Amino acid sequence: MSTWGLGVFPLLASVVAAAFGWMLLARYLAKRRPAEAAWTVAMFMFAVASFAMFLGVVWGWTPTEYRLYWLFGAILNVPYLFLGEAYLLAKRRNVVNVLAVVVVLASVYAAVVVFRAPIATDGLDAHLPLGKDAFAPGSNAYRLAQLYAFPAYFLLLFGLVWSSWQMRGRPELRNRTVGTLGIAVGATIVAIASGVGAGYDIVPLFSVGLAAGVSVMFWGFLQAVKPSPPVAAEA
Repeated sequence: MSTWGLGVFPLLASVVAAAFGWMLLARYLAKRRPAEAAWTVAMFMFAVASFAMFLGVVWGWTPTEYRLYWLFGAILNVPYLFLGEAYLLAKRRNVVNVLAVVVVLASVYAAVVVFRAPIATDGLDAHLPLGKDAFAPGSNAYRLAQLYAFPAYFLLLFGLVWSSWQMRGRPELRNRTVGTLGIAVGATIVAIASGVGAGYDIVPLFSVGLAAGVSVMFWGFLQAVKPSPPVAAEA
């Protein structure tokens, strides 16, 4: 597959994520729901990371593009998705506010580590460099993706499946249930694409998976916020 063939899907993912982010931002400004604020940040991060990947795949990676891709895509994106879900599901807002502070502080730490980490320029020659090859030996920027994103993904998936289970058998919540499952499927597509595609240098899988995953998440969100048809009263 040509470089443009590989790059068009991250570009599409960036456009979809940006549109998703603008919709979430408008909803947050209208209703001030903290869950939508966290998801807005996550989607704009996804858009930046995907666009950085597009530039890197098509025209060759620069250290700045790779750092943006790694920080916003591999490390921080999923924790902010989980933070939004925690605000949506938690009964005690103060507990999640503490979690939000932890996530923000962890984000600052990750940004400092990633932008101070030396880049092994030879490791940027591949279409999709691995973190262990792009960052010079001795840097823990590569490990931050495992420490941040992996636990957050499993917590996110558990919360989505749990909330779908809680809504089962309630026709008035049918659209929200379908949408929640759609978001879970989309997040899983991205996780599989990044884990298998990036981990085993199958760039087409990762490239297509980004666009497919964020598109499914966007579709799921649109379903979740769509009013369910009224339930007919029993005779």
